Amino acid sequence: MKLILLGAPGSGKGTQAAFLCGKLHLPHISTGDIFRDNINRQTALGVRIKNIIDAGDFCPDDLTVEIVKDRLLSPDCKNGYLLDGFPRNIFQAKALDEFDKPDTVINFDVDIKVIHHRLTGRRLCRKCGNSYHIDNIGESKICPSCGGEIYVRADDNPVSVEERLAVYQEQTFPLKEYYEKQGKLLNVDGNRNRELILADILKGLGI
Repeated sequence: MKLILLGAPGSGKGTQAAFLCGKLHLPHISTGDIFRDNINRQTALGVRIKNIIDAGDFCPDDLTVEIVKDRLLSPDCKNGYLLDGFPRNIFQAKALDEFDKPDTVINFDVDIKVIHHRLTGRRLCRKCGNSYHIDNIGESKICPSCGGEIYVRADDNPVSVEERLAVYQEQTFPLKEYYEKQGKLLNVDGNRNRELILADILKGLGI
């Protein structure tokens, strides 16, 4: 099964990706994770990507496509995959269709107010990487799981959130119509709790 998760920042893609990969035994392929891994290991690709990001630019489409194409050739993808963060625009979607067409694109519909609340209240642990929300942990600076330091992502402030949503609306939102025309779009209401969302996705996938 070849799946794509589509939705705005803060729509819950990452949470559902973890559930789905465990349930369906699929590799979770996130371009963001690939980029961060290469940057942390200071590979030639990582240095190139870091320079691009530090300049305030997005990784070029052609480079992103090649990275994903190479990843999908890995043995763990032979029975399918779950793509998160790719494709990001129509160019990338058309490129993907040329070498590995997805079966289903799961689109998370979430109200803008809900996204703002989720992102501006999100907190992360520097040690274990777990994600929390101030609705659950308040303003605690200590991770309830491992005791690590809790911090706020630099782009989880109101101004950055607005900018990220504007980029999504311009570049990524058109993918909804693109895949709808192909009959591959599965819309889910992402405003609800994670259990209900997962149940709807599995039902839509016939599982």
